[in-house]
Amino acid sequence: MTTNDVSNQNETQEQAAGIPEEEIQRLIQALHENALRALRFKFEEDQVDGQVLNHEVYGPIFTYKIEVKDGHKYACGFFMRELLNTFQNNEDPALWMSSFFLDLMDAGGERLLPMPPQSEDEAKALIDNIIVPYCAKTIREEFPDEQVHVDLDLNEQHGAVLEAGFTSISDGNNVCALPLHMLIAHHLLNRDPAEPIIQGLYRIREEHGLE
Repeated sequence: MTTNDVSNQNETQEQAAGIPEEEIQRLIQALHENALRALRFKFEEDQVDGQVLNHEVYGPIFTYKIEVKDGHKYACGFFMRELLNTFQNNEDPALWMSSFFLDLMDAGGERLLPMPPQSEDEAKALIDNIIVPYCAKTIREEFPDEQVHVDLDLNEQHGAVLEAGFTSISDGNNVCALPLHMLIAHHLLNRDPAEPIIQGLYRIREEHGLE
């Protein structure tokens, strides 16, 4: 059984080693302004604010909040690497960014960023009772015609991970895994924690010629 590459969101930090700090800060500021401009273009009648926080593991985290006319507020966060990739390679970065907020709005109610767990017990409860059951259900619903294995495992390099794979594939890459701390990070940014695993599973299907 071979495991597909585990996502590493702090890769941008590693790549930035050796780049002058002033240049990195200019890049971060440019990304932040471009993201604000993109969201304000899509939500021109609403109030859009944002800030950049530096996380010790993931590097710069870009968070944005939209307050719509009825007063409801919606917040979502992005990792630096994905924003860089989006503004460099996506034909419509504004559409990509706005889609996350539209999903939050479609769910109803108000969605500010969740409160981070304050202890190991709270983090474990978040993983066991909310994130893992949600991911398992969402992943299996995405591939209703496949028998999908979803379980917790221990990876030598990345620690505790949630892995998912197709039992029908026995050769080559057949499992996608994401560290539990990354699942929590996605949850705390109001992002779908199942999404990167689902994307990984689609890549596995493509590798095996399964469209």
